[in-house]
Amino acid sequence: MTAPRVLTLGETMGLLTGGRIGSLAHVSEAHIGIGGAETNVAVGLSRLGVPVTWIGRVGDDSLGRRVLREIRGEGVDARALLDPEAATGLMLKELRGPGMSRVYYYRAGSAGSRLAATDVPADLVESVGLVHLTGITPLLSDSAHEACLSVVQRARAGGVRVSFDVNYRSTLAPADVAADVLGELVREADLVFGSPEELAYVVPGAVTDDSVTVDELTRTLDPTGAREIVVKRGADGASTYTQGSVVHAPAHRVDVVDTVGAGDAFVAGYLSGDLQHWSATEKLARANTCGAAMCTTPGDWEAAPTPAELEAFLGADGDPVQR
Repeated sequence: MTAPRVLTLGETMGLLTGGRIGSLAHVSEAHIGIGGAETNVAVGLSRLGVPVTWIGRVGDDSLGRRVLREIRGEGVDARALLDPEAATGLMLKELRGPGMSRVYYYRAGSAGSRLAATDVPADLVESVGLVHLTGITPLLSDSAHEACLSVVQRARAGGVRVSFDVNYRSTLAPADVAADVLGELVREADLVFGSPEELAYVVPGAVTDDSVTVDELTRTLDPTGAREIVVKRGADGASTYTQGSVVHAPAHRVDVVDTVGAGDAFVAGYLSGDLQHWSATEKLARANTCGAAMCTTPGDWEAAPTPAELEAFLGADGDPVQR
């Protein structure tokens, strides 16, 4: 049975990754690709059989056309405006070592930062089964913030569930500013994703108080237990807090090549199960597997697994060659 459609919106940029481990001051070659948290999730969902629509803006330039080609090629309904007055944003990724990287962003004034509420077509929000947002988009600009608020308000009015990944980026806004903006969206979400550190940013006073536990954070964010708070713990697995109970799931042990995009793959895996009304245990198991699979290959979204690849990952018998 086809899962309900998911709507997401945000900025996707061109991505230049160093061709080998080392500083970009010395590496002589780079690989060209694309990346963005919301489209990483969209591709992950699409590969898992979930229909997805992505709203955004890209420049009327080569990188913008590459973004649209790549995302549409993954089966995502990409409804991005080609902005003739601003360029597509750019990321540079520097490989520091196995599993370690540093990302530099060149997105000030980019086409993606000019996202506006009017970019989201009438009746689109109301026709989907779930809206997914991240904490990146509302911090890009005032208009992008307004676009996120508008979509959430439309979703609430239309009875559409909202998913929100805190995904805090310190380069976009200081903690006090981010706490207000992201906290507003957290309070409207049915599903909230974040690491313990990210959740602390949206609980007043918690970020400076090391004694606050994850259990206390989740109770503050959701005192009635009516929502799902999903805590991403990296190598320590993940947990879901809902209806006064908590479910934990361990992580997979893998040889890490690149962790960028693993959190987005985790969210895609969790949402794919949520849309099929799976239990918290089942959703966490799929989410952890998707995140682990993503860590084994370079790239922001390229290793997002299909159901068949998840089965192969879980059933590997030690033979490194699939025949």
